[in-house]
Amino acid sequence: MKTLYKYILASTLLFNMLSCKHQQTVTKSKDPSSTKPEKTSNSLKKQYAIKLGVNESDIKNETLYQFINEWQGVPYKYAGKDKAGIDCSGLTSTLYLKVYNKTISSNTKALVGEVKKISESDLKEGDLVFFNTNGKSISHVGVYLQNHKFVHASTKKGVMISDMNEPYFKQTYVSSGRVK
Repeated sequence: MKTLYKYILASTLLFNMLSCKHQQTVTKSKDPSSTKPEKTSNSLKKQYAIKLGVNESDIKNETLYQFINEWQGVPYKYAGKDKAGIDCSGLTSTLYLKVYNKTISSNTKALVGEVKKISESDLKEGDLVFFNTNGKSISHVGVYLQNHKFVHASTKKGVMISDMNEPYFKQTYVSSGRVK
């Protein structure tokens, strides 16, 4: 019994080591003062191609996906604007500043007025998607990625990627807009 246990334990450890090594391909950071390694672009492209259900060649804006990678899992905090906690409009405005070098409002209702309204079928990467999650008015915003997926700050799971085809988002979707 002990031999079987040792074999299972050794196999599990070996599998985990190999799996982690495969997923954690890194290169040196461009910032010499940074101690955090960055994923290689091929690894990043592959990771997000899988998450979005697209081909790796469809992942073109590496700055966007690197931003998402760095912020994924940051907890939700109302009116938060940093990695200690962030809300949906704070994430959207921070993303726009860091990825597109554009300053936009960090208030969901104000953002509705800052965009050119577009139809859901015309969505392109970087467009904003608005939802009525409180039953009263537009109260949630995310940034559209590809293939019906968008990044946002969820009150329960923090910064994450969701699918607009999920029943909750289909029911609460209100409109889309392109930043002018």
